[in-house]
Amino acid sequence: MTRRIVLLVTSPRMPAGLLTAAAWDLVRAHPVLTGADGDQITALRAAGATVTVVPEATAATLLDAAQPVVVWLAGPGGDEFLARELGLKLAREPGLAELELLYGSWDPPGARLLDAVAVTDRLQSSDPWRREQTHRTLAKYLLEEAYEAYDAIVAGDHAAMRDEMGDVLLQVLFHAQLAQELPEDERWNVDDVAGDFVAKMIRRNPHVFADTPAEDIDEIIATWERVKAEEKGAARSPLDGVTWSLPSLTLAAKLLARARRHGLPEPEPADTLGGRLLTLVAQAGEDADAEAALREELRRYAEAVADQA
Repeated sequence: MTRRIVLLVTSPRMPAGLLTAAAWDLVRAHPVLTGADGDQITALRAAGATVTVVPEATAATLLDAAQPVVVWLAGPGGDEFLARELGLKLAREPGLAELELLYGSWDPPGARLLDAVAVTDRLQSSDPWRREQTHRTLAKYLLEEAYEAYDAIVAGDHAAMRDEMGDVLLQVLFHAQLAQELPEDERWNVDDVAGDFVAKMIRRNPHVFADTPAEDIDEIIATWERVKAEEKGAARSPLDGVTWSLPSLTLAAKLLARARRHGLPEPEPADTLGGRLLTLVAQAGEDADAEAALREELRRYAEAVADQA
């Protein structure tokens, strides 16, 4: 009978005992070999599996095992070298054994965020500069990283966008990590942020999460604004809740959109520089992005100046 070697791969980000039914059937029916001990090995043994730790195992280790079915439980790194060595050996001598790959568990979407949280915690505990930071001292970096991500988006540079989004994510995770050190009645963490986000999205999007279909985009936006206002309590003004630290052109577009939504009049033309700029933003309409348009024009101007230098 041809020997079977099964490479059992699991996610290091999932709970130790969380395996597929096929994986559990396999490890309960056959002895398991693995390169190092750990929480998953403890869980398997507690469930009745026979697991032997074989440090520095090679392809010969698996091929020389006495069992007709050899199960190798790959470590967190996947044991790529061992799998490659074994694959090359069996490619040269296919009669030695049949090689199978079985995924006992795998990363769900977003699983690498667990790694991001762990890295942030390690930085906070081990990096002297980071241990000295506060929410206030870090605030400027949140703005800087957001602007850099914005520039990558406007430039259409998807590789840079991916990189800058990671920098924005770092700021979110770092603030969440710092918030764990607040007084107990003010303390929160990244799970609280994620939980609040989920609850907010469900509340503000009943056309997706509840049986309340929307007729068009305008109704979706109106529902969002209504629910948002209810969350924040009775508004004193249609402009309550506007973020005044936004860039001026973006802020102008936001104020104008709020005013139009509430049927308020357009701004009167004025001869001041600010008045003329506000009039231009109003004339551009809600679909225009005055901030992006000006930045693009500035970029073209900078390139022209550089060419003439």
